[in-house]
Amino acid sequence: MTTPTEPTVVIVPGLRDHVADHWQTLLAERLDNVRTVPPLERDKLSLAARIAALDTVLTDIDGPVVLVAHSAGVAITVHWAQQASRPVQGALLATPPDFEEPLPAGYPTRGDLDANGWNPVPRRRLPFPSIVAASTDDPLARFRRVAGMAESWGSKLVDLGAVGHLNPASGYGYWPYAEELLRELINSTAATAASFA
Repeated sequence: MTTPTEPTVVIVPGLRDHVADHWQTLLAERLDNVRTVPPLERDKLSLAARIAALDTVLTDIDGPVVLVAHSAGVAITVHWAQQASRPVQGALLATPPDFEEPLPAGYPTRGDLDANGWNPVPRRRLPFPSIVAASTDDPLARFRRVAGMAESWGSKLVDLGAVGHLNPASGYGYWPYAEELLRELINSTAATAASFA
């Protein structure tokens, strides 16, 4: 049940879009007031297209919003925040990849990421409160690099331990800690939500 000031949660998936047993999909099923950025039909590696898709979802929502991003969804969120005028209440940013370093086989190359606008990763403070949930053994980013991103963004850093990339391939489906972190973010930014009432 939501209240008038309860924020809409917007799920920002990574490049693999929507996976049935992914924690973001399962979280969305448990929430009352939630929207998910839909998958792209074309230009799937285009950062500009991804930002436009997020912006379209946000434009259709009245009142406060909290973003829940995973993997490349974090990069989309951070890039979007550099040019957005629509305020958000906060963001949970889980296991951001390091697109400035080579990724494992099966992921886009640095050249492809550069050509599609993903680099450099913004290092300016985000205009909203955020929590970065980082893995100590993420194959897509070294913890020290993610900690540096979190510091640059003004985010609270949460060390998740060795959880891989926090996806089904790492053995993670439902992730109950996401709800705890989301609630912490919403409660800590309740004053921001009041300004929308």
